[in-house]
Amino acid sequence: MYDRILLPTDAEKGAELATEHAITVAESTGAELHLLYVVDSDVYSSYSGDEYVHEFEGLESALESIGEETLEEATEQANEAGLDPATTVRHGRPAEEILAYADEEDVDLLIMGSKERPGEYRQLLGSVTERVSRLASRPVTIVKTPVEAEAET
Repeated sequence: MYDRILLPTDAEKGAELATEHAITVAESTGAELHLLYVVDSDVYSSYSGDEYVHEFEGLESALESIGEETLEEATEQANEAGLDPATTVRHGRPAEEILAYADEEDVDLLIMGSKERPGEYRQLLGSVTERVSRLASRPVTIVKTPVEAEAET
């Protein structure tokens, strides 16, 4: 059914459920698992002026390190399930990079995490998961994590 599954992940609490789900689906279908972390260029490029050049470089590097650690943790979990995932760190706008990677690697399914928040809060802020699910030309499974569960972990 699935040959390639993409799990875009971040360092946020709550991504664990999506990671577990992606590993389970890849394991049960025999699919390749792709793990992707996008260093959000909007975060580190928001500094302006020459006086911030060193902080800009430090922030980008720190975000990349967090991404590599996040992918390493997910890879360890996948390895325990007998999987050998492909891992990639990209720089850019997360939704755009996720969709581009999915197209380039011709993945069959995207599995993404989303925090389940009260309706009013959700209406005020969009999310990468919502944007990807609206724009993707392939199936997207959204694994919700209640905010309360996030506080307990």
